[in-house]
Amino acid sequence: MINNQNCPAAFSDMPLTPHVIRAIDEIGYTKPTNIQASAIPLLLEGRDLIGRSCTGSGKTGAFAIPAIEGVDGSSHHAQVLVLSPTRELAMQIYVEMKKFSKYKEGVSLAVVYGGSAMNDQIKQLRHANIVIGTPGRLMDHMRRKTLKLDRIQTVVLDEADEMLNMGFIDDIETILTATPDERQTVLFSATMSAPLLKISNTFLTDPLTVETLA
Repeated sequence: MINNQNCPAAFSDMPLTPHVIRAIDEIGYTKPTNIQASAIPLLLEGRDLIGRSCTGSGKTGAFAIPAIEGVDGSSHHAQVLVLSPTRELAMQIYVEMKKFSKYKEGVSLAVVYGGSAMNDQIKQLRHANIVIGTPGRLMDHMRRKTLKLDRIQTVVLDEADEMLNMGFIDDIETILTATPDERQTVLFSATMSAPLLKISNTFLTDPLTVETLA
């Protein structure tokens, strides 16, 4: 278990590039939240991580900032994959990641979910190096071969407990199996059930756990 007693007190204390710092400043963040201060340095090191924090704790920034730092903007293939239980959360993540990546050249995002036009999503996926989506629609694109996961570097499971409650466990396992073994895997969940522990034991490598109360 990692606490934030010895964590950076400011984003400027983290090894972040100027384009990301500029975006953070423009958004208006003055200092990292507890989950950001604890998680970002570990994720920048490439560690697998289990994060537990409450709603409104800034967890999207906790995984979005290091994920964007790791993107190679000169390569337009999917490098970061974020799984979300609902279209609403997927859109929220997309909006946040768009803000954080505003000044990083070459970053292109796609968000995919059911109920949205497939052709529009396919156009986004052609150039996206960050893909955010719900498990069912991600599976649809995998079957259509409009989404390839062979170059994924980082996978984030956001609100993983909710995805399992909605019956997505088989889809999650299929998606993770399709990504490279040498990837970074990040799991955020309010609770850790037996099925989630199984996923963690199967797909995460020596993960650190970060838990914050606020």
